[in-house]
Amino acid sequence: MSRQDGRDRLVSADDADDTGATVLHADLDAFFASVELLDRPELRGRPVIVGFDSPRSVVTAATYEARRYGVNSAMPMAVARRRCPQAIVVEPHRDRYEHWSRRFFEICRTITPLVEPVGIDEGFLDVSGAGKAIGTPREAAALLRERVRAETGLVVSVGVAGTKFVAKLASGRAKPDGLLVVPVASTVGFLRPLPVDALWGVGAKTREQLTARGIATIGDLAGTPMPVLRRVLGEAGAEKLHRLANGVDPRPVTDGRQEVSIGRETTFETDVADREELRRVLLRLSDDVGARLRRGGVSARTIAIKVRFGDFRTITRSRTLPEPTDTARAIHETAMALLDAERDLPPVRLIGVRAEQLGGRAAALWEDDAWREAEQAVDQARERFGRAAVHPARLLRKPE
Repeated sequence: MSRQDGRDRLVSADDADDTGATVLHADLDAFFASVELLDRPELRGRPVIVGFDSPRSVVTAATYEARRYGVNSAMPMAVARRRCPQAIVVEPHRDRYEHWSRRFFEICRTITPLVEPVGIDEGFLDVSGAGKAIGTPREAAALLRERVRAETGLVVSVGVAGTKFVAKLASGRAKPDGLLVVPVASTVGFLRPLPVDALWGVGAKTREQLTARGIATIGDLAGTPMPVLRRVLGEAGAEKLHRLANGVDPRPVTDGRQEVSIGRETTFETDVADREELRRVLLRLSDDVGARLRRGGVSARTIAIKVRFGDFRTITRSRTLPEPTDTARAIHETAMALLDAERDLPPVRLIGVRAEQLGGRAAALWEDDAWREAEQAVDQARERFGRAAVHPARLLRKPE
């Protein structure tokens, strides 16, 4: 799976199996210090401390050369000066950090739109749908590292795994300037020897409580009976940490700006029994939903319909697609299949379409490019001339 490379880090073997390891954690190395070195390249290779050079200030960041002397972030500057008297101290430039952070995440989104920033210098990427455009998860990680270095001069370490928790641990083990793939089948083996405080939520106090009971590693915790863990951690804490220790972390990568679902519905002035009219309305609603998906840069894996009858009874039906979509054509075909499966429909008062299980647009690249390009051309025409400029032909008149 991996090997030590002589720099106190793990790196992946070239043939590491990345099947299913679709979560990347990308973490810029020594970010604040590295940004300062972009403007002062003559300091590369020397111990540099970022912070204000006064006894009462603290270290904002330090290069790896300074870290070798025991200098760490948040350390009092006076202590850092004693540990590494030859270090060069440079003042921080917050505006520069914000600029390069924005650029970093822009590059991340060239790999996949589904990017979850978790700080100014790190984030998760879901590359499950990027295979056609980018390649395997390992290739996506390598391409990200290459683009970040080429376009910013910064260095990013990347962990590749099946879950967010393991991907973050992997990026930390890959530092500096590394890439580590944790095969899904090797997840538990990767976690087992790590110290128990590598688990999210285990601080100094919890670590002391656990080690007092002989639980020093993640493997120890994974093998501890739940009643014992509950006594130490409580019900919720025991459940959460036991799952993480066994490699279970179902949290998806989510863009905080992204909607959970996208839908449209309409209520008729009088109840409608004509299937062809329902088909036309579903097409219009599907057209709207598809446009919103493309505008948001997302695709949907599940399509649902909602039908309310004259007596206010309501049914919902849904279907999960083999692959995600962002086209009105696929949405409408699925919605009509769901509607046609209902043999004896009473007159309909309300009908709606909803796209669910949203993910990055890269996930939709499997679809027929001609259809996607046609719908994107419609989007552009509507943006220029207004929404009324282009309609699906079926909406212009009833079929004869």
